[in-house]
Amino acid sequence: MTEDRGELPPGLALSWGVQPVQRRGPKPGLSVEQIVATGIEFGDSHGFEAVSLQRIAARLGVSTNAMYRYVRSKDELIVLVQDKAFGPPPELPSGWREAATAWVHAQVDRYAERPWLLEIPIRGAPMTPNLLRWMEAMLAALDSTGLNQHDNLGCLMILDGYARNHASLVRQLEASDNTPVQAEQVGRFLVPRLIEGGYPMITALYTNQEYEDGVDDDLEFGLTRILDGIEVLINRKS
Repeated sequence: MTEDRGELPPGLALSWGVQPVQRRGPKPGLSVEQIVATGIEFGDSHGFEAVSLQRIAARLGVSTNAMYRYVRSKDELIVLVQDKAFGPPPELPSGWREAATAWVHAQVDRYAERPWLLEIPIRGAPMTPNLLRWMEAMLAALDSTGLNQHDNLGCLMILDGYARNHASLVRQLEASDNTPVQAEQVGRFLVPRLIEGGYPMITALYTNQEYEDGVDDDLEFGLTRILDGIEVLINRKS
């Protein structure tokens, strides 16, 4: 399908399979799908900064200028790569709480698999097929709650933000240089100073070994509190 993309945001038309109007010239030797797949390969192996038109062109054996026959800009490339790399959502279980839990876990898992997706700037509401399919799946699950569309969208945004923030925290912690031995040494160093300095609450956390709970526990704790809050809203409006 070909169509004049006009003033649409970068990548929107191509993500939906709408190709630009064909102009006279040599028959294209590449495809948008090849370019996007190569971009994802670079992201998986070298991180977000490696996803560039120049690198992809070199890998595919064409000039950078030749790439503009397929994608109009780096922004367009990133939109296409993000949607394809994120992929479709899983099938969700019945029950809005169970569905929300599975949805959040699936997002966290996707970010763990491809942490470079966290570096892609957020530029407004999702508009591409796979990202909208994630929204569709969660909104369909929330539809059974009896909340209105505005409330359902608000709940989705809270869940989405929570998944992204948790995944970002995990990534940063994993990138830190602190080992379990170092953490223990830090604790031994801090505890007497916390006691002397008047930090009774934090001292108790350290001495009860609560300060270094795993992030998996944090994920479940926070998610349960969010779901409890949504349930209060549902009951209030029912």
